[in-house]
Amino acid sequence: MKLGKYLHYKNKFYEVIGEARHSETLEKLVVYYSLDKNFKRKSLWIRPKKMFLEKVEVSGKKVPRFKFISAKID
Repeated sequence: MKLGKYLHYKNKFYEVIGEARHSETLEKLVVYYSLDKNFKRKSLWIRPKKMFLEKVEVSGKKVPRFKFISAKID
């Protein structure tokens, strides 16, 4: 999992800060912050890695749920 800035398919930015594991199931999880318009951290989120990396359908096309943008955070 690359750490850094990602663009969500709904045009919002997020910063991935690491991975974790669920204590009971050992499922891999992605830990990330939502970012405001100035790329300042807002709220902390966690999502299954499989879901984070999956493609979603938008206007009949499959696109990444999150697209890696940059390892550097402004």
